[in-house]
Amino acid sequence: MSETIALHTRLRAGAEEQYDRVHAMIPAELDGALREAGVRSWRIWRDGRELFHLVEVDDYRAMRHHLADHPANVPWQARMAELLEVEDDYSGDDRGIPLVWALPSDR
Repeated sequence: MSETIALHTRLRAGAEEQYDRVHAMIPAELDGALREAGVRSWRIWRDGRELFHLVEVDDYRAMRHHLADHPANVPWQARMAELLEVEDDYSGDDRGIPLVWALPSDR
């Protein structure tokens, strides 16, 4: 069974186009690291400087711990730190944005 995790991050002013360019093609090593960490899907929407992520993953906390010091993720996170307002520490302690409501699927 997998988890679906929602995340929110914010870009530094003026970093919008650069963020889009960097994400047009992530490094193959990072793609592989995400998949080996159990990520099934990671989608990001951008509204101005606001970023909304939807992550489908086997185990979110395990994924975060796996990637914390991964050689493909460390340089990626350094690059993201240049573009985002708040740096992510990859502690694995967060749980994302809490779900408030969902359309019932049993109808």
